[in-house]
Amino acid sequence: MAHRLAQTTSPYLLQHADNPVDWWPWSPEAFEEARRRDVPVLLSVGYASCHWCHVMAHESFEDDATAAYMNEHFVSVKVDREERPDVDAVYMEAVQAATGHGGWPMTVFLTADGEPFYFGTYFPPEARHGSPSFRQVLEGVAAAWKDRRDEVAEVAGRIVADLAGRSLVHGGDGVPGESEVAQALLGLTREYDEQHGGFGGAPKFPPSMAVEFLLRHYARTGSEGALQMAADTCAAMARGGIYDQLGGGFARYSVDREWIVPHFEKMLYDNALLCRVYAHLWRATGSDEARRIALETADFMVRELRTAEGGFASALDADSEDADGRHVEGAYYVWTPAQLREVLGEDDAAFAAAYYGVTEDGTFEEGASVLRLPGDAGPMDADRVADVRARLLAAREQRPRPGRDDKVVAAWNGLAVAALAETGAYFDRPDLVERATEAADLLVRVHLGEVARLTRTSKDGRAGDNAGVLEDYGDVAEGFLALAAVTGEGAWLEFAGFLLDIVLEQFTGEGGQLYDTAHDAEQLIRRPQDPTDSATPSGWTAAAGALLSYAAYTGSEPHRTAAEGALGVVKALGPRVPRFVGWGLAVAEALLDGPREVAVAGPVGGELHRTALLGRAPGAVVAAGEGPGAGAEFPLLVDRPLVGGQPTAYVCRHFVCSAPTTNAGELAAALAGPAGG
Repeated sequence: MAHRLAQTTSPYLLQHADNPVDWWPWSPEAFEEARRRDVPVLLSVGYASCHWCHVMAHESFEDDATAAYMNEHFVSVKVDREERPDVDAVYMEAVQAATGHGGWPMTVFLTADGEPFYFGTYFPPEARHGSPSFRQVLEGVAAAWKDRRDEVAEVAGRIVADLAGRSLVHGGDGVPGESEVAQALLGLTREYDEQHGGFGGAPKFPPSMAVEFLLRHYARTGSEGALQMAADTCAAMARGGIYDQLGGGFARYSVDREWIVPHFEKMLYDNALLCRVYAHLWRATGSDEARRIALETADFMVRELRTAEGGFASALDADSEDADGRHVEGAYYVWTPAQLREVLGEDDAAFAAAYYGVTEDGTFEEGASVLRLPGDAGPMDADRVADVRARLLAAREQRPRPGRDDKVVAAWNGLAVAALAETGAYFDRPDLVERATEAADLLVRVHLGEVARLTRTSKDGRAGDNAGVLEDYGDVAEGFLALAAVTGEGAWLEFAGFLLDIVLEQFTGEGGQLYDTAHDAEQLIRRPQDPTDSATPSGWTAAAGALLSYAAYTGSEPHRTAAEGALGVVKALGPRVPRFVGWGLAVAEALLDGPREVAVAGPVGGELHRTALLGRAPGAVVAAGEGPGAGAEFPLLVDRPLVGGQPTAYVCRHFVCSAPTTNAGELAAALAGPAGG
């Protein structure tokens, strides 16, 4: 019966393919079926590594009686939010407007026209904590549909009208300037947690994009306060339980303010963004810890998330089997003192417990602890630490592994390409640049494919059915531009330009506003557009950043104008909600700095090219290459001769160039301090 989901490319949908619920994927046919049967649509949205999604599936969707009731009274539609962020965004906005909160699993009841009229998230199998049981909800909705249809229609109409009224005007007039950026910095300072790093209280999320803004602001203005917040936040996360002290990589968030206990799922996007942040922190400060975390996180992505086709899988589950065969959260990652003794023997176990903060009481459930670096165990013998860590990691490898959601999401792979390319270049790890190139190749080969439009997902080398949304175009272009800078391969600049032309044609409205879906995409009850950065840069700010960089590479006026138009929203939101427009503020820093254009007439990977890549000027673009063909690959290299036969660097901003230099020290100085000229 559930054969319909068996044909999909989403691991999340495939998890439900054997349910007794007669699921449909999101499709016009599902809504036609609801119209034909005159029943409502039950929309259930989740994702493969979502803990409560699994719980609700097990309690309700695998239950024959519940499934029979659903099949009789509804057309049930299952959506993977990672495949259809547009569907998720539109209905999540409705859920939040109606209930004041949202989350996954999301449960929404719709008319056959897709208009929502009743909402919720997780519903338990029995009524508890003031929440009705799922069965009560189903019966209530079915009764309302049968007996009070006009009321249902009225509610649905009102919600849709309310959503339509929320459409964004474009983000105000003009681009963010010094005063907006200064107000944003002040706002972040007010929400900064002096004691534990990061922003706000619990749960606490890794603020990768806000940290990117702080690092760029420091580079442009020399603000020590901005650098301090960035460095202290990164240090606190690196030493906390949110970071996997054995295997590298970051969990989704910390349930407490101190970064001790994470929500254990590991997402590709967090790790890509944080890998890049720590690499940039190292570039700003030379911190050994930042270098270690950047490299360990890059190695984690390659080791645990890379797919056979060279792309990167979306996530690792929070849950896995414990020693008793129960499926529980964190089982793969946590340790008791007894487990340490079993692997390490008495002495080393005592040493490890002190070093990693493992206590008899435990910091997590049932006496287990999340490994972290409390740092109160005094100076450490580095060789002993390395030995203990290797033995614990080897023992952990024997535990049942968390499940992996192995679909490849275009946007998140774009972020991974940027992170791995830059980390590989900074730390002389050509293997990481190669992995970035392979992922970029997959995006071109499978996700662009024959149709010359970007597909959102692929699995096992097969493109999914869903069109790319704005964040896919923005983040993939960002990855390609970073790869172009590192490899000197102009083809990546061309591919980025191809994607950004589609942004200009298909995603841009009047006055510089951007939409999350293309002009010719499936029409939902409203057209989603969200300029705020949440776990990843919004499509809006990602596109603005890529458009700005592309304009700096090519001198293209339309791309520069589009970037400036898109940044109007940062002028409006930056001073008010800086935590939720961090990437937009980082792009604003690049705009305020120029951004600078660096052309290196000389060998790729040579001293001048490397110096240029290590320049801290916000959003600076780097083109390197030698010989007569270089200008054909990178417009920045046209008419850039060698000086005295030596490799030569040219730095320009705002149509003004400083004197060419053959000296790496001079180039570094030109890219370090606040912009002059």
